[in-house]
Amino acid sequence: MPTRRRFLLSAAALAAASAASWKLWRPQLPPVSVNRPGLPFGHTLRDGGFSLRPERTVRCGTLILGSGAAALTALWYLVRHGRRDILLAEGLERNGNNAGFYHGELAAPTGAHYLALPSPESAYVREMLADLGIMRNGAFNETDLVYAPQERLLYQGKWQDALLPRQDADSRRFFTLTGRLKTAYGRDGRKIFAIPIALSSHDEQWRRLDALTFAQWLRREGYRSPTLLWYLDYCCRDDYGRGIADVSAFAGLHYFCARGPHADTVLTWPDGLAHISEALRRRSGLRPLTEPPQENEWRFSTPASWDASAVKIQARGSRVAVWLRHNQSGRTILADAQNVICAIPPEVAAHIVENAAQYGLRPSETAPWLIANFVLNRFLQEPENSELAWDNVIYGSPHLGYVAAGNQLIRAAKPPRTVFTAYTAPVHDTTQNIRRLLLDADAETLLRPAAADLLHAYGSHFWRSVETVSLTVRGHGMAVPRPGYLTDPALLRLRQTRPPLLFAHSGMSGYSVFEEAAYWGAEAAKKIIEAV
Repeated sequence: MPTRRRFLLSAAALAAASAASWKLWRPQLPPVSVNRPGLPFGHTLRDGGFSLRPERTVRCGTLILGSGAAALTALWYLVRHGRRDILLAEGLERNGNNAGFYHGELAAPTGAHYLALPSPESAYVREMLADLGIMRNGAFNETDLVYAPQERLLYQGKWQDALLPRQDADSRRFFTLTGRLKTAYGRDGRKIFAIPIALSSHDEQWRRLDALTFAQWLRREGYRSPTLLWYLDYCCRDDYGRGIADVSAFAGLHYFCARGPHADTVLTWPDGLAHISEALRRRSGLRPLTEPPQENEWRFSTPASWDASAVKIQARGSRVAVWLRHNQSGRTILADAQNVICAIPPEVAAHIVENAAQYGLRPSETAPWLIANFVLNRFLQEPENSELAWDNVIYGSPHLGYVAAGNQLIRAAKPPRTVFTAYTAPVHDTTQNIRRLLLDADAETLLRPAAADLLHAYGSHFWRSVETVSLTVRGHGMAVPRPGYLTDPALLRLRQTRPPLLFAHSGMSGYSVFEEAAYWGAEAAKKIIEAV
């Protein structure tokens, strides 16, 4: 079992300087809040602790469960194709892993914070961005593209522009290979590495990579450079929640090859992908219900949302019964729906869908995350000849650095206040043990790893600028693409579901990015449209 001490030692692994600055400023720590989305609801749901006695039964058309990227994409796609009789049950957190943090005039992400420029294969995302006005005539709005400087790395005591510590023979060989693979096709005529992953080649020569970890493949291919291996490990921890020793070799190469030649450029906003989620809500005309309709036959001329979560789902022939529990009052209504898109994480759906295994639902591994938003009353002093970047990373750190959330707003004069968002995906133990520790830890225990990279970059003076801190613990932040994820029978079965009960979530791809969530959301909506 992990201990509090072990967790803190992991967080303080950089240097004694962080520990010293913590001790020095401990009496003056700012107010800290901790948000654990989905708790205690999720554990009560898992343990079967909710009453299933509905106060009434109603009939409705299309019901979407959840409000993350897959759910809102399904909503957008249905509305765009003329469907409006839709009820969206928000779930436990508005916008899911795309949720934003808001503090007065300031905004920041509490989860997903950018979208790489979508490749041609991500057709649904490109169509969506065009519909939202983010892409016009094939070009992206300049104000939506990340502002320079985009990234920097603190390496050997100095900030440098690129996250790869240095170029050497191994790094040149690796990026020559991935540069070629970005436009390579398998013997079946499909792109070897594509997003969405369901469109990738089935050429066995390349699919065999999924039998190895990325670390095993790198050793086999003779990559030994410590700086390259650190960089590749950082990228995997950042996108998959685990490092090169855990993720599939196919997933490791997919990260660098799937999006095409412009993958290094990203779209971002102060509140991260909450910007897209809120835009999808507006574009779809989604209106919140303060109270559910009194009638027993629900029909909506424009899509409606209700602050409720599903606690049981049961297929009944050509319809689906869903027990919806209001998140505040606990009132439960049984909705008899014509179609249901279950856009909640598969590992959660496994606890609430009757006969879950027949759909391919089962408990699966997910990586826990800790996200910290530090509200600053001023910008910090940067070293000479260095400039704050959007993404700021510390070489050798067990954490993932910090994002300057207001980077897009900085013009000739900086605003008086800003937010720095620090990310941590701990990998020092099993995902189960880390999750337990994050869920049980108090605010100060969580604050120490959350602040470690910032203290390393700025020293003890950092605390003088901090007004308040908001910590978000995502116990099931993302799916981990371990070896075998490409041919996982459960995931393959889950993708084949048909109306009236459909599933849509990035976890169906075996890893979690916006493009995958959007693909499964649009595919589910398309199946409903085509079923008529």
